[in-house]
Amino acid sequence: MWFFSSSPPAADDASLPPAVLLVIQADAYDWVNIMKGARLHNGRALRVIQTSWEDIHVHCDTYSSASLCIEVRKPYPPVSEKARPMTVQPDFVLIRNEVRTPGFDARSRLSGLLFADCPSVNSLESIQLFCDRAHVMGQLHRLHRQLGDAFPVVPQHFASSHRSLMYGYTFPAVVKVGSAHAGVGKMQIRDHHQMSDFRSVLAMMPHEHCFVEPFIVGVSDLRIQKIGSNYRAFRRSDVSGEWKSTNTGTAIMEELDCEPRWRAWADAAAGIFGGLEILTVDAIIEEGSGKELIIEVNGTSSGLFPDCAAADNQHIAELVLERMNELPSTLNL
Repeated sequence: MWFFSSSPPAADDASLPPAVLLVIQADAYDWVNIMKGARLHNGRALRVIQTSWEDIHVHCDTYSSASLCIEVRKPYPPVSEKARPMTVQPDFVLIRNEVRTPGFDARSRLSGLLFADCPSVNSLESIQLFCDRAHVMGQLHRLHRQLGDAFPVVPQHFASSHRSLMYGYTFPAVVKVGSAHAGVGKMQIRDHHQMSDFRSVLAMMPHEHCFVEPFIVGVSDLRIQKIGSNYRAFRRSDVSGEWKSTNTGTAIMEELDCEPRWRAWADAAAGIFGGLEILTVDAIIEEGSGKELIIEVNGTSSGLFPDCAAADNQHIAELVLERMNELPSTLNL
């Protein structure tokens, strides 16, 4: 349900310039159609520009009326806007793709948005901090220290380089290099002999850190999703026999009733980095014991379960409009 003004402005709606929403998402979903017909409380229409990190350049200054300009080389999807380069001045940004991936690093673009102090969901500051897995995991371990078993997190070892990789916990183990993403940069280690081999490989990446954690044989994974005040819970079960299959292989996903303890996980994680309004908590259920252990938390780029995506994108759209309606810059011309 869109937010229409209960007291329309005296001027005709057509006289109000549209508020510009920049959406960074190029892997799925057409945000021009998702936001079609949306208006702010003061009657302003929305102009949605959707593109990818790779297809923008950011210009900012502190001395002109333009302040923030985004060069968009290619709108996405092409059918939603005329497929031509354009320059836009966004009033708000929705970021739904990772800033850092194995093939691209968009932190310089994000830095420009931060310099311009552009409002967004989640906050740009939290998105920047999510670029550093060590920072995220440090916050999760802090919550575990505060909440104990109410927020169970997998034990971890951090090594700033191969020289400090002196893992002495249990085997088999899993190593994760740098800001490992979606199964990439992760390796199962059987014993200390193989760990020695891995340490020699890590020495070839002098600027990378790594994490080591015990390998947990799981019967399934859990994903707890929070968008604003809306919660969902999913279970992912492997059908391919690969230990990373829920990320990189074949898995079956089903929606579950969101248990109170899972809501509590999401609520606790929502408090990190000044507050997260879009997040997912990923956990594993240990085989035999049934123990649940939190593996990671994802922020604004959290993916959606296809069967629920239409409703969840609507929740995100309503959240964006709610935050835009709170901004003087979009309500006062």
